[in-house]
Amino acid sequence: MESVRVDSWLWGVRVFKTRTLASDACKAGHVRVNGERAKPAQPVKVGDEVRVRIQGFDRVLGVTGLVAKRGSPAVAQAAADDRTPPRPPREETPFIAFRERGAGRPTKRDRRELERLRGRD
Repeated sequence: MESVRVDSWLWGVRVFKTRTLASDACKAGHVRVNGERAKPAQPVKVGDEVRVRIQGFDRVLGVTGLVAKRGSPAVAQAAADDRTPPRPPREETPFIAFRERGAGRPTKRDRRELERLRGRD
């Protein structure tokens, strides 16, 4: 076996829970193989680079082995080389203003207090 379908490979290396989800991601344009948009049946070979857009971030995987079926996590880890750069740190807000549910529309005074707490005088 010298190549495998990209949707099957993504399912086999446990990027997606089902093959249907992997296929849908390919159809939506969230999967790229060697920089080009991939259809579900596009073949991947050892040495290819697969980029998958998940939750707003790109996951970069190198193909080091071909997996046609879903196997153990150890086999999946051996078939993919994770080259994803670390995610940027999340900015923490010092204070999150919230209102009680059902409290109604904020008054002008309430709005001014919320703006002052957010630092937008």
